[in-house]
Amino acid sequence: MTTTKTAFTTAVDTAAGRLLRAEQTRTPVEPVRDLIGDADIDLAYAVQAAVLERKLAAPGRRVAGRKIGLTSAAVQKQFGVFQPDFGVLLDDMVFGDRAELPLGKFLQPRVEGEVAFVLGADLPAGATLVDVLRATEFVLPAIEIVDSRIAGWDIKIADTVADNASSGAVVLGTTPKKLSDVDLPALGLSLEHGGEPVSTGVGAACLGSPANAVAWLAAEVARRGAPLRAGEVVLAGAWGPMVAVPEPGTYLARFEEVGEVRVTFTGEDA
Repeated sequence: MTTTKTAFTTAVDTAAGRLLRAEQTRTPVEPVRDLIGDADIDLAYAVQAAVLERKLAAPGRRVAGRKIGLTSAAVQKQFGVFQPDFGVLLDDMVFGDRAELPLGKFLQPRVEGEVAFVLGADLPAGATLVDVLRATEFVLPAIEIVDSRIAGWDIKIADTVADNASSGAVVLGTTPKKLSDVDLPALGLSLEHGGEPVSTGVGAACLGSPANAVAWLAAEVARRGAPLRAGEVVLAGAWGPMVAVPEPGTYLARFEEVGEVRVTFTGEDA
């Protein structure tokens, strides 16, 4: 038992160190599945937790919310990973509409349009879809900046889970909407660059409804001992294919009924 526990700890620490090194040196690294296997989800989440523990040790850093990944069939097909996962949003990962972010802040950025849920109440273990609807104070349009510390986006489910669900940052719109005012499954999205659509989608592509995705997350994180809390921002997952950001430019996400949000990537270093 002691030998098994030691091997577990060594694998987690080594994988976490590899991912942190990528972020610190601005250089993508090889996948971590050689250390933790390509299908052990619990071990991958242990790596994610180890990385976040080290980041949260820095003075003033705090958890601002969570993100759900791999909810859209289009994104699952892009990576050959066919189940959702989740990561944690820290306060320094959250930006407001029309943010200007240095492209050099990220390693291999891609963008996707989605809706963010802002919770007005806790969602403890056993929370249902109805509880999610009651607890949601409002929703906001969002552009998630997805990023991978894994070279060439060579990921399987264990790699992306360990890498905080390939989180980079999020840019949030500033006009809140009540859930009762929008039909999320029927809502359309157009993600534009240079005035042209580069990705489109509909709310139903996100596990049938983004609210279903948040209910899935509530159950999953409560089961792992870290339930959703009032005030957290929850990115409910993409509605269409994610789009690579190879050079500076502006991306605009338009959502029917919910509004729009934009982000500009500049040519500056981080």
